[in-house]
Amino acid sequence: MSFLAIDIGNTRLKWALYAAATPAASLLAHGAEFLENIDRLPDADWTELTRPTCMLGCVVAADAVRRRVDEHLGELWDLPAQWVVPGLWEAGISNGYDYPSRLGADRWVAMIGAWHRMLGRGPARPLVVVMVGTAVTVEAVDAGGRFLGGFILPGHGIMLRALESGTAGLHVPTGDVREFPTNTSDALTSGGTYAIAGAVERMVQHVRLHCQAEPACFMTGGAGWKMAPSMSVQFELVDSLIFDGLLQIAYERAAAA
Repeated sequence: MSFLAIDIGNTRLKWALYAAATPAASLLAHGAEFLENIDRLPDADWTELTRPTCMLGCVVAADAVRRRVDEHLGELWDLPAQWVVPGLWEAGISNGYDYPSRLGADRWVAMIGAWHRMLGRGPARPLVVVMVGTAVTVEAVDAGGRFLGGFILPGHGIMLRALESGTAGLHVPTGDVREFPTNTSDALTSGGTYAIAGAVERMVQHVRLHCQAEPACFMTGGAGWKMAPSMSVQFELVDSLIFDGLLQIAYERAAAA
């Protein structure tokens, strides 16, 4: 009864094979591939895998990428592809977006993963969920499981490319985060890092005031490790947050079927 979870972001496809479609199932294998190289998967990472019994994924990349993955799953394993589409409610989280289906699937799934990780440790409390990747998203969830809203802002790479394209002669290597940068490389890296940190910390303040409670704070994404040391608010860094959410959704859907 193995379960394949797939997360197709703006830059990479991440996948994980679990022993079952249940929370905390054993991880059997995992990997990642840049989107321009996903045609390698059937002949490389996936060729040695035992056929999964089922799969569930979330995708924010272009439809052409999703269709290519659908084809690989069908040709390699005759496995029907299932992709999460945000709705009004799923797995304990209600959707406060103006147009629920337009919420990014990765944002929705990460919130579900964070919600159940938090519930596994104690009573419900508000959440702030941050994903740091090509773009940065900052989500707020109240103690009743309602998604209140969230920020979207550019990630480090987009910020640097925007500055390079809009500023004459600004082509410098990535620097370090400093409190008082004294060279251009450090100034760029520090500026981008603290811009993201400031948006995240503002959301934490909003949740504290709105919910009158201290939120549980989770961070995920390929560049999360870059941000964690620069946060003034304590965040738990969880690499598998989207996969946790996919496992929970698959489990609850199977139980309700």
